[in-house]
Amino acid sequence: MITQEHIHTLHGRDVYDNDGDKIGTAGQVWTDAAGLPTWVSVRTGLFGLNESLVPLQDADLAGDRLVVPFDKATVKDAPNVDADHDEPLSQDEVDRLYSYYGVNPHASYQSYQAGAAASNEHYAGGDSGFGGDVDQSRSADYARETDYHQGAGQGTGFGDDAMTRSEERLNVGTERERTGRARLRKYVTTEQQQVNVPVTREEVRLEREPITDANRDDAFRGPDLTESEHEVTLHEERPVVQTETVPVERVHLGKETVTEERTVSGEVRKEQIEAELPGDDRRRRLG
Repeated sequence: MITQEHIHTLHGRDVYDNDGDKIGTAGQVWTDAAGLPTWVSVRTGLFGLNESLVPLQDADLAGDRLVVPFDKATVKDAPNVDADHDEPLSQDEVDRLYSYYGVNPHASYQSYQAGAAASNEHYAGGDSGFGGDVDQSRSADYARETDYHQGAGQGTGFGDDAMTRSEERLNVGTERERTGRARLRKYVTTEQQQVNVPVTREEVRLEREPITDANRDDAFRGPDLTESEHEVTLHEERPVVQTETVPVERVHLGKETVTEERTVSGEVRKEQIEAELPGDDRRRRLG
């Protein structure tokens, strides 16, 4: 639950939706007639140029995060205010915001709403340290009526002897987006390979042997004159091609994070104060 003690700590916090997705960064805080934090602006879009308003009555803090009970799309499509302006909220604007989010206002705001309708007052917001010039007349009246103080704890800035000088600052962050996908695909190709294989074969060789004392008996063992045939079977080797599947390597996808620096730029505005002192013809500029 967000209480008055949290008002000064909300500015600059990361705002997350009920699904855990980051929406943007918290900006200004608006309080109701009882001083309870009721609305917070969330910087969305490129460099946070627009601010969507979100009710705080069911929001909560989780560490450094401000968690709101709405999804990211609902907050981004909500009625928003231009970050270059910081005007108090009118009664019609607040009614439209409550209707958009489908929530009921606190009893303290309902009490203030009845009084504002009679006096034509506005629902004023607190400056959390950034934004444009505030409508001081309306904000001052509302501050006196409800004891309202600015969200950043800097005071109302309406004293007779002091002037608050404000300036804008760039709040730059990063968001994660998908840039591509990598995949592995395996397919089969056919190619020709040549391998030299040694083969052997048998050949016929005619051998003539003269009659000697050693083979004379074998030579005269048969009939004197006959007709006969003798066969010799020859053999040779032929290449036989077969294939087998064997694993040769493993391939996988690896992912690594590379950090690099990029330069971004944006325009910021700041207030300057000129002082005219008695007896001094020069104007002194502060800021």
